[in-house]
Parts: sequence; C-alpha cells; structure tokens
Amino acid sequence: MALKADYSPPLFHRHVHFSTIIPNRFRKIRSLTYQRQTLNTPDGDFIDLDVSSIGSTGCLLLLHGLEGSSQSTYMKGLAKYANDQGFDAVAMNHRSCSGKPNNLAISYHSGKTDDVAAVVQALSATYESIHIVGFSLGGNMALKLAGEWAQAHPKQVKSVVGVSVPCDLASSALKLGLAENRIYLWRFLSQLKAKARAKALRFPDANLDLKLIKQSDTFKAFDDAYTAPAHGFQSAADYYEKCSSKAFIPNIEPPTLIINAKNDSFLSPSCYPINEVNENPNVGLLMPTFGGHVGFASDFMMNEAFWSEIQIMDFIASISKPKD
Repeated sequence: MALKADYSPPLFHRHVHFSTIIPNRFRKIRSLTYQRQTLNTPDGDFIDLDVSSIGSTGCLLLLHGLEGSSQSTYMKGLAKYANDQGFDAVAMNHRSCSGKPNNLAISYHSGKTDDVAAVVQALSATYESIHIVGFSLGGNMALKLAGEWAQAHPKQVKSVVGVSVPCDLASSALKLGLAENRIYLWRFLSQLKAKARAKALRFPDANLDLKLIKQSDTFKAFDDAYTAPAHGFQSAADYYEKCSSKAFIPNIEPPTLIINAKNDSFLSPSCYPINEVNENPNVGLLMPTFGGHVGFASDFMMNEAFWSEIQIMDFIASISKPKD
C-alpha cells in the first residue's frame, strides 16, 4: 500500500540535484570498519563482501547502485546506522565493483539476482535473520529476487527494502537521457564503457563489438552493445522487459518497503508502482515529496542519520529484533 511520508528536509536539500549530488560527494561516515570476505562463485568468478560486524545474529545485506560499491556513502551510512541499531552490515560489491576486475566477460546488471541469492545462501549459515536493502539498481535486484522467490524465500530473509528504485528499466533509461540528467549519464557511461572496452579486449571469444561500445551515448545503446550480448539477452529491450522489478512486485512474500522520492530525476512516472503495491499487502510504498536519488539528508551538514536510514531501520525493527 502507499504509505504517508513525513520527510521535511532542510531547504537546500529540497533541490533535486543538490539532494542527489551533495550527500554522494561530501557526506562523511566515521567509525566504520569493513572486513573483506570473498565468495567464490560456481562459474569461476568471485564476489567481494565487505562486512561491518558487531557480533549480531541479524544482518543487513546491502546492494549498491550502478557503478557504486561498498564505499558509496549511502552504503556506509546505512552500515554504520545498522551497527548502531544492533545489526551487522554486509555490503555486497557487484562483480567488477570491488576495486578489481572480475574473471569473466560478464559483469553485473539490474536483474542479476543469482549473485544476490548466492550471497544470501552463504550468509544463511551465519545469520538467523537477513534483511536485504538495495539502492537504485540494487533496489531493483532486491525486489526482483523477492518476487522470484515468492513464497519459497529462504526462512532467514525477514524483509526487503528498495530505495530510489528504477523498477521500470526502459522508461528510467529514457529519463536519464534527458538534458537535466546528462551529467549523471555521462559519468555512468564513462565508467561502464571503460570496463566494457577492457572486457572486449580481454575476452575476444565473447564477440563483443568494441566499436559499438565506444559509440554508446545512451543507456540503451550501451545495453545493446554490452549488457545484452554479454548476459544472454536478445537486446536492451529484452533485458529491460525481463529484469524490471515492477512485474515481480505482486509476487513478493517477505515484508517489503519501497522508498521512491517524487522528485527523483532518475525515475519516470512508471517507476512509482502504486497499482502493484496495492495488489500486494506485503509491500509498502513511501513517496516523499523530496529526497532526489538516494538522498534524504536529515540535516543540512549531514551529520545525523538520514531520513531514509531511519525509515529502513524502523521498518526492520518492526519485523524482528536482533538477539544478543
């Protein structure tokens, strides 16, 4: 159901681009220490996990957004706040995002839920309760995986949260191509294309078209040139259709919360799944007026826990509390 959102940010954080960019660039997270663990995958690759442990039996599994990592400020901010609230935090780095290239021509994408499922399986041997929290692309992963699991979700998974979720990938890709978002598009594509070019040279048998990768100037063009052929999709359109989490929301069984700000410049109108959450009593939707994309600062100097972090931990606390 659509829930009432009471977020009233400081004046400057009401501006969509200020609230998106400033926390990402200037927020400082102190007193957080990660320990790296590496999970080997059945296909000969690896996934790096950065763990901030306080010895709890409950953890938050954090999934970052496009070209983010465990070092992204929103990941570190929630990890620190989760520790303060009595939970371990496990920050998953998607393939190629941990500071070193992965071993295969494939990488990660918005619908690559098998990697998340593998991490959940590994964590289930250690934790009694697991709460999956995904940001942006990671939020799409989390919701899609929860919908794929439906009633067969692992018993340790107690809740799922998605923040700033582009749950309709095709329309979000178009939205990011608008003039107001060109600065974000350029940044993302420059990083994605560099990685894809390196893969095309490193894995010639993958038959990736280096010229098409270099010429990509939109997300659709890049996904047609790399994401689709590398990961077995017929085209970018096929990838968007099969991996958009919006279609999976009606099947979600674990208690789930989605937080999408109304002024998020990355999200198209169809990324606000009001009808889908109304069909599923297990899913709640918060749509505050402000927040931008993965913003939600509580105070101007960003010294306090962010509003979104408080909502996430209050939601998790309402479901289960960690044991000593």
